[in-house]
Amino acid sequence: MTLLLKSIQAGAIAASLLASPVVFAQKADSPQSKKDVIAKILKIQQPAIEALTMGVLSRPVNELAAKAAPALRNVPEAKREATAKQIDADLRKFLEDNAKPLVDKGMKLAPSTMGVALDEKFTEDELKQLLAWLESPVSKKFAESSQELQSLYTKKLIDDNGKQLDEKFTALQQNIAKQLGLEAGPAPSGAASAPKLNTNKPATTPKK
Repeated sequence: MTLLLKSIQAGAIAASLLASPVVFAQKADSPQSKKDVIAKILKIQQPAIEALTMGVLSRPVNELAAKAAPALRNVPEAKREATAKQIDADLRKFLEDNAKPLVDKGMKLAPSTMGVALDEKFTEDELKQLLAWLESPVSKKFAESSQELQSLYTKKLIDDNGKQLDEKFTALQQNIAKQLGLEAGPAPSGAASAPKLNTNKPATTPKK
């Protein structure tokens, strides 16, 4: 298992414990009016869903950048700066190439994960109150459910896309290791300082 899946393993396990057959069961008896309210809520929540998806994608990339930075000390000084820039470009390209496709897939998953859970946990009247963002007890109920909704979504996102992204991420790891001239391992103590990789780039939502 590579870094991509290791970094989210704990969250996926927790989500699997939270997810129950009842949550994923389709409620055929739900009126269309209730489904319409849920669709509007998910539309409003789209930026948050996209941010959640980008967090799943960017977290292991940032971890890889943090691990690669010390290893740059092993690169000859004459090539160190250029190597750091190339690695940074590779990391950025990985995010750019995979961000929009994953966000698009994630938005398609939202109705069958978050939407179904909202249908199960809230009445139509409560959903209407939520949609209007009124100060009411339902706001607290939604806040208490939000973590579970995110866990359901994240688990499904990884289940459906993790293998494909894992293969791409493995290729990225191998490419960076080749540039560094090593497989893995910490830099020797006392080595010269290495150029810093930008490990604090915020996860931005891809352009439409």
